[in-house]
Formats: sequence, structure tokens, C-alpha cells
Amino acid sequence: MQGVVIHGAGDLRIEPVAPVPPGPGEVRIAIRAGGICGSDLHYYHHGGFGAVRLREPMALGHEIAGTIAELGAGVSGLAPGLAVAINPSRPCGSCRYCLEGRANHCLEMKFMGSAMRFPHVQGGFAQSVTVRADQAVPVGETVSFGAAAMAEPLAVCLHAARQTGSLMGRRVLVTGAGPIGALAVAVARFSGAEEIVVTDIGDFALSRARAMGATKTLNIAENPDALSPYAAEKGHFDALFEASGNGRALLGALETLRPGATIVQLGLGGDVPLPINFLVARELRLCGTFRFADEFPLAVSLIAKGLIDVAPLITHSLDFKEADPAFRLATDKSQAIKVQLVF
Repeated sequence: MQGVVIHGAGDLRIEPVAPVPPGPGEVRIAIRAGGICGSDLHYYHHGGFGAVRLREPMALGHEIAGTIAELGAGVSGLAPGLAVAINPSRPCGSCRYCLEGRANHCLEMKFMGSAMRFPHVQGGFAQSVTVRADQAVPVGETVSFGAAAMAEPLAVCLHAARQTGSLMGRRVLVTGAGPIGALAVAVARFSGAEEIVVTDIGDFALSRARAMGATKTLNIAENPDALSPYAAEKGHFDALFEASGNGRALLGALETLRPGATIVQLGLGGDVPLPINFLVARELRLCGTFRFADEFPLAVSLIAKGLIDVAPLITHSLDFKEADPAFRLATDKSQAIKVQLVF
């Protein structure tokens, strides 16, 4: 079989990948669709991010869905031909954080398509992958494979929303309208937010945010002072989802936050100097959010039941053998939000 393998910055190849027979408690899945994530783009453009660098060839991809092709010994509840979304997290289940219900902080985590460990954990951009059976979550017969592959980024946003507490009737600001920002909009809307304002520097991304439920969108490139009216009377918003990873976006939003508001930092970027006195005086809560814990099955369920429609975000689908142009397209935020590979 073949897979999409990164060898270094700009060196993406379609090459043979050995299929892995499923062991006890495992399943082999024929991949049908996979979404290109921001971390995949970091490997593609830079050979890694931060201190994480490629040290050997690695199949990319962790937003994936397909059909069960083969069962290992002892697997029940799954059958060949069943459509599934694949949870790319493989926590150990026995370390202190797994036992505390914080599996996303597992000390022995194996996350698909990640160079954090060596040997690297191979990703899901291949014609088939073998995973633990509990990583395969059935999606039902009516869900497209493209939509099912969106369960992973949706789970990220569901986990982020848990950091804020209830959003019912609240006013929410989202900075950055890429895939994660747009899904944060969908989660806020599903959670009962009364008002959802989104900022970005591109009109196309903002149009997708509106499709996901934003009540208002602001192009900060065209109007740098667009948020100024929301700073009156010590701020307007109860929660901020910062999804751009740009420090200027975070700092520019602080004045719009009401006393006691919660900042959830979703976007990854460089270090940012913070006005600590301002955060203290306005009693703001600053929360990180890392991947997801137990939200993946919920993400699958919300997509399968049509409670969150991810279709507006899937802007392009290309055959996996066109991976290189697909990755270049995914980099162009003027026309692409989520680019998927079809297997």
C-alpha cells in the first residue's frame, strides 16, 4: 500500500508503507478521508515546530476516517465494513494523568503523526492503519467520511469549551477564523451563546465563520479598530477563544473582556508578554487547552446526529496522490479552510 510520508521540510512523498496486521485488541482500518491539520503544515513547511523536529521519515495525518478492514483477536462490537472515525490518541491508561481522567496529558501518549517521540508515531495518511479497537468510533451509515474525519478537530474545540464553564446566554469573542476558530464558533452556538463575534484578517475565513454560526464578523486587517466599541464600560465579552496563535490578537482582545471573563488559548504561537496587572485588576482567567480528553465520542455523535454541521469547512478534497498540491492549497487561507485527502 501507499502513504503520504514527510522526509523533511518541503519533502513530501507518496511511497510504499507496509500494512500492519492487527494484533489482539486491534483493528486495521482502510482509510477513506483525512484532513490536513496545522501541525501537518508545520512538518511540511518547517520539518517540525518548536523543539519537535523530524528525525526520520513519518507518515502524516491524524484527522482520519475509514472502514474496518480486519479485526484482531478478541475484538467485539466492530465488524468489517463498518464506518468509523479514528481517535488519533493512544494513551497508556495507567499513568497518574490517565487515572485522573486527564488522558490528554498521558506520560506515555502515542499520538498519530507526531515526531515528539523517537521512533516517531506514524500517522494516518496511508491506505490503511492499525489502531487499538477503542480508537475506532462508529459513525453511522449517513455520515460522509469527510465529515467523520472532522471529529478530531471538533473534539479539540469541545475540550476548549469545557474550560469556560457554561456558555448559555453568554457573549463570546473568537479571534482567528481558521478550522479551529470556526469550529469553536459552532461549539459556542451549540452551547447556547447569545452572541458570537469573530475576527480575522481574511474575508473568506470570516465567511466560513458566519456559516458556522457567528453573529458578527470583523476584518481586523481592513479595520484595525473594529473591536474598540466592545471595550466600553470595562468590556463586553464573557469568553474569548483565541484561535489565531498571534500574540497581537490576544493583546488586542483584552480590553473587550468583562471582569471575570475567561480566555481560552487555542492557537499555538510564540511567547507573548502579558499585562499581568490588567489581568489581575479585571480578574480575568487565562486557560490553556491541550488536544482533548474524553470528548472524541461526543464529537462523533454531534456530527452523526447533525447537531453540528462541519460541511461548510471542508473546502477541498483531493486524491492522496496529489498530496503536495493539496498541502500547498491548505496553506492558502484566501481560498481554503479544511483541505482533505481522499484515499
